[in-house]
Amino acid sequence: MSKISPGIKKVATICVLRNGDHFLLLKRAKEPNKGLYTPLGGKLDPFETPLNAAIRETWEESGIKVNNMEFRGILTETSPVDYNWISYVYLAEIEKQTTVESDEGSLEWMHVDDLLKIPTPKTDLYIYKSLIKGSKFIFNAEYNEDLELQLMINELTEDKLI
Repeated sequence: MSKISPGIKKVATICVLRNGDHFLLLKRAKEPNKGLYTPLGGKLDPFETPLNAAIRETWEESGIKVNNMEFRGILTETSPVDYNWISYVYLAEIEKQTTVESDEGSLEWMHVDDLLKIPTPKTDLYIYKSLIKGSKFIFNAEYNEDLELQLMINELTEDKLI
């Protein structure tokens, strides 16, 4: 098996579950983003499509079965250290449900007004804003060696967000 070169992007899904003004978020118990609130998600398995990965990750991390998710955008994250990702972002509107225990962290339904009050990756706030507006996106985020967000652009609109 060949070793992946440093800086090569890992491919993942971000699975946003929404019920009206509430999002189901995971307070992460593991890196990356340990201690922060994030949507569900994870890396694609070999030979797996991004949509199938989103459905699988949602089931594995929450016990919630979704049969359909809507593709909403792409988040590309680039840094000079080992944090380089391309994530396909999906949204599913669902009824509030009980979730299973997850070794990934604890799950909580958060009201949209609380998103600015909780610790969450800065990039995720732009994802939530786009989802609420109903717009699609291609976000490019660039970090420095301390993983501080330096630049974020939406390639679809050419808007510089940071």
